[in-house]
Amino acid sequence: METKLTRIAEVAKEKPKERFTSLVHLIDETMLMECHGKMDSRKAPGVDKVTKEEYGQNLQANITNLLERLKQQAYKPQPARRTYIPKPGTEKKRPLGIPGYEDKLVQAAIAKILNTIYEAGFLDCSYGFRPNRGCHDALKELNITIEKKKVGYIVDADILGFFDHVDHQWMMKFVAHRIDDPKLQRLIARFLKAGIMEAGIRYDTPEGTPQGGVVSPILANIYLHYVLDLWFERAVKKWCHGEAYLIRYCDDFICCFQYENEAKAFYQALIKRLKKFNLEIATEKTKIIAFGRYAVANCGKAGKRPDTFDFLGFTHYCDIHKNGCFRVGRKTSRKKYKMSLLKCKEWIKANRNMPTKELMTALRRKLEGYYRYYGVTGNFRMLELFRYNVRRLLYKWLNRRSQRKSYNWEGFDSFLMRFPLPTPKIYVKLYG
Repeated sequence: METKLTRIAEVAKEKPKERFTSLVHLIDETMLMECHGKMDSRKAPGVDKVTKEEYGQNLQANITNLLERLKQQAYKPQPARRTYIPKPGTEKKRPLGIPGYEDKLVQAAIAKILNTIYEAGFLDCSYGFRPNRGCHDALKELNITIEKKKVGYIVDADILGFFDHVDHQWMMKFVAHRIDDPKLQRLIARFLKAGIMEAGIRYDTPEGTPQGGVVSPILANIYLHYVLDLWFERAVKKWCHGEAYLIRYCDDFICCFQYENEAKAFYQALIKRLKKFNLEIATEKTKIIAFGRYAVANCGKAGKRPDTFDFLGFTHYCDIHKNGCFRVGRKTSRKKYKMSLLKCKEWIKANRNMPTKELMTALRRKLEGYYRYYGVTGNFRMLELFRYNVRRLLYKWLNRRSQRKSYNWEGFDSFLMRFPLPTPKIYVKLYG
């Protein structure tokens, strides 16, 4: 199977206009078994309420039955189970669509095929949900672009409810650019139209692809590859007299321009471009700001500081290195910092009666995970502040396990000598 996929990837790279006509046969027993093995057993079940463990108890028979239905084109995806994840600190909730277990397997197989074909054609400006690329790579590229290129203005844009408004007709047209297998096209279309189940009621999905679906990330990348990336590369850059750059992570993107008038012209063109594909800008979250070495000089003359922008959980600001040169500073954004601290508070509060060793082991893992993402060059002070506040929360909620206080500060310090919290560390160096 890997040999077949490797060969398809080679053809896709060598022949960028090649359309693949026979792909659905790749979804065979070997691939589905592999997808089952890689499935995360901790993931929530869909409307079928089937877990990985339950499906695996009769795995061979289940896979054989699934394959038979796929061959006969009798397989129909179940509606995704709608659930909502609360956003800490607000009353807002993020909707997720959780597929049934068999649907996860088939989606994983489709995603494998789509990634094999489209990866070679995706542009270097795209970083989300791609092999060997991630948030930190996007941050490094943005850092290099602003510091080393002629950048004077930033367009910080946000697409309003992207996953909820993906146009199915356009999506299938984009898929058809590289895939001419009607059976695979039909399978993808069925997933898009599968609907959602909420409170026992099934709702149609005439648009959108649910967050939580295994195939949704690659479909999102395909959609924005044609809607945004290629348009920016082939059209926007051509009419710009100055330099222009795009860095995108899924539906979150930053555009850098040399000249203000071209940044403003791009913003107006972007509104029209997105409207054509059933998308729109979240105007309250979108802005054009002066940013970079030129902004520092101009704002300095006016006696003010340049504006900041947020990207991938970090607030980016204009800073000056100790050698006097301009550099991009970054720190954990206020919104993400408060959300992370609130989540940590809720977790400690809910689990404070766990056995002490288990509690501290789990809390250490959470802190280390936080450091690994936010531990980037220049953000050490925010890591220290986060650890300091987690320490205070731990003291507060350990003292509320009963009516009698467990610790004073001296006793708590002794407790932390036995169960220390991990110290902050910079894991990602954005220079060198």
